[in-house]
Amino acid sequence: MLKILIVDDEVLERKALTQIINGSVQDVLVIGEAPNGRKAIEMAKEHQPDIIFMDIKMPGIDGVQAVKAIKKVDLGIRFIMVSAFNTFEYAKEVMQQGVKEYILKPSRKQDILAALERVTGEIYEERKQRDEQRSLKENLDRAVSIAQKEWVSSLLVNQVQDITFDEWGQLLGVEITSGYIMLFSLLLEGNAEPSISEKQNWYMWLKEVLKSVVKQHEVMIGPLTESQAPVLFLCKKTTEKVNFRTSAQAIIDSMVSLFHKESFNGELRIGIGLPYNHAHELNKSYHEALLTLNELIKMPNRKYLFGVKQGAAETPSPSGVLEIEKKLLDAVRQGDVNQVLYYFDSFVSNHVVNKNVQSPMVKKSIDELFILISRMLHELGISYERAPAIEELDDSMMIFEKGKSHLLAVVQHVQVWRNQHAKGMLHKAKEYIEDHYADSITLELVAEYVELSPFYFSKLFKDRFGMTFIDYLTEIRIKHAKAEMVDQGKSLKEICYSVGYKDPNYFSRVFKKHTGLSPTEFRRATVS
Repeated sequence: MLKILIVDDEVLERKALTQIINGSVQDVLVIGEAPNGRKAIEMAKEHQPDIIFMDIKMPGIDGVQAVKAIKKVDLGIRFIMVSAFNTFEYAKEVMQQGVKEYILKPSRKQDILAALERVTGEIYEERKQRDEQRSLKENLDRAVSIAQKEWVSSLLVNQVQDITFDEWGQLLGVEITSGYIMLFSLLLEGNAEPSISEKQNWYMWLKEVLKSVVKQHEVMIGPLTESQAPVLFLCKKTTEKVNFRTSAQAIIDSMVSLFHKESFNGELRIGIGLPYNHAHELNKSYHEALLTLNELIKMPNRKYLFGVKQGAAETPSPSGVLEIEKKLLDAVRQGDVNQVLYYFDSFVSNHVVNKNVQSPMVKKSIDELFILISRMLHELGISYERAPAIEELDDSMMIFEKGKSHLLAVVQHVQVWRNQHAKGMLHKAKEYIEDHYADSITLELVAEYVELSPFYFSKLFKDRFGMTFIDYLTEIRIKHAKAEMVDQGKSLKEICYSVGYKDPNYFSRVFKKHTGLSPTEFRRATVS
């Protein structure tokens, strides 16, 4: 409902305009009348009308002066000027204020309604464009958020080898020189598990606060797993790596301070990995953050802890271990027992080469490996909660044997899941798409429906059906659009909206790309 204010020093003119508008036009309402410019300014501030019919010649503050004053308060109000004087000077002065409509007294009903129709049309079109832009921004923000989660997830399991900081800088529009990981965790009293709503509220708080606190870095927030969220900080200047602890400390202090102002039932814990100059090394920063976070559990009075580089005695071949871990995780994901055994033996060999490696360090390495596997399974939508039964007194070889036994159980679970669930989930996804193609459905929405991560759902869908999610959705929509075109009673615009598109021009381009004909050409050929 659009609100209209009538401004005229002649009471009969005001009453006549009010009667014509309220009696002839739907979805508009005259909400008030003003006898002069001063009153018009007051009522415009109070009632915030969408349209004002403004007489030009009035005693005191005239219509032109009133328009100028109201424009300073609200640029969105549209004006239809009314005057008994058909002079160029008056028209010129109001046009300089952006006023497009100018009608003469005595005004004919059809002139009044025609001017009102043009102005209301402009308002509705402007609102439509504003809504579309808002929707586009929301969709873009959601897509960026998903992409960031997937990038960070890939980094954590060391699956990003072919993208450099220079390439990341080009994508983000800034120079990236180094990066590091902070791992944030919500720790409840007695190590109790937070509820789903508690975790989601904390995760939303974390994202919002990081946006307001972090100014010098580009920040990418990874997915929430259990009660932990990894955050990638990308440094824009070389000096930021040198002053890494100072800038990280400032971020941590702000986060801890803001956390204490909230009513979360728990404590914030932060593990900080070291900065690295290459994207493929960020997995090391995550390992360091993960190890320090685990150490914090034993230190109830500490809120955060910086990681340290592992010495040669602890990791005889860091790059070799990381590469083997990556291949081992890939093998687990594929459910390939032979490859899993091969890479796990290589993993063991890299540790036992150094005779000085003690059992606690071996246990820590195995625990870390299974944390990575657990995170990966969670991302794939595979539920597996059991942990290897390793005792504190076990020697190194016993730890490795127990780790291998547990690893084989995980692989078997993955094989069962892939065989029994993936096909059914994808069939369920296709049914959902076919039932809801006319709605504003997204890959994220369908992935959530079948309880898979968007990244894995997208990959699985393309592997299984040979096309992307969006290609399949488009194929379904075009198929239904073709069927509806047989009905001559439906306009092409109606068909566009009925199959899930909101922009007829975009629908026309997509239709022609897939059929070789525009919707009009296709309908003409089909009917003939």
